[in-house]
Amino acid sequence: MTHRTYPALVALVLAGLASPALADQNAGDYTGPYIAVSGGLSTHDNHGADTVVFDTNRDGKFDNNVLTSTGANAFSPGFCNGSSTLNAQTTTPCTTDHEAAEYAVRLGYDARYGDIVAGVLIEGSKSDSTDSVTAFSSTPAGYSFTRGIDYAVSARARLGYAPGNRGLMYVTGGPSYARIKHDFVTTNTANSFTQVNPDKMVLGWQAGGGAEVVIGGGLTLGMEYLYNRYYDDKYYVAIGNGTAGPTNPFVLAGGVNAGPQDIRYDFHSFRAVLGFRF
Repeated sequence: MTHRTYPALVALVLAGLASPALADQNAGDYTGPYIAVSGGLSTHDNHGADTVVFDTNRDGKFDNNVLTSTGANAFSPGFCNGSSTLNAQTTTPCTTDHEAAEYAVRLGYDARYGDIVAGVLIEGSKSDSTDSVTAFSSTPAGYSFTRGIDYAVSARARLGYAPGNRGLMYVTGGPSYARIKHDFVTTNTANSFTQVNPDKMVLGWQAGGGAEVVIGGGLTLGMEYLYNRYYDDKYYVAIGNGTAGPTNPFVLAGGVNAGPQDIRYDFHSFRAVLGFRF
């Protein structure tokens, strides 16, 4: 879904909520099981302060600076919130986080109580968007960390308002369990680099809301927004000596662990939803 098509979908669904003529008068009770597929866009907040953090004594606390043989900060060139070509040892050029498509399929059940609709659903989803941060050292070298959702399994509750048979407006939320994939690239060819927990299942949650209308024959059309948060606190890169000389900053530190500062992986989902009610 593009930024242009989503406003058009919003207008269509809102028209259905306002007009009984666009709703199936015999199928708007929102009681019973349903299946739905969705597609849309995943976007990230661009956190300008994102950095890479270091654990130089490997005590599990990423709160140290990597120092050169003269005691200077080896990462004084800085960081960029995104991926980089890694050829220029500056914070530019640096691309922003990658917005991309996401897809999902869900099974759910709703029950109607007057104008109130309550339900639960189980959903499997996949997002192609990625989040990156890059560090630049004075050696010079670049170090880029990228992560994204391989797939997620979520369970959410829904609570909505359905006046008459005109449609349903709802809020939704619940826990989610996702496999986050990580990637690491660097121009440093001297030290050794080992990714720890690069493909880890992590816990998180989703919350948001949406609206849908019944368009006939049990088919529903809707729009949905979700805020997603996962706790990505198990991944890091272990940096060893490799073939580097004794004055190499990582060698001087006796080995370093490095990773993204932000252990919360957050993104937004904007979706179109097509469903069928049995």
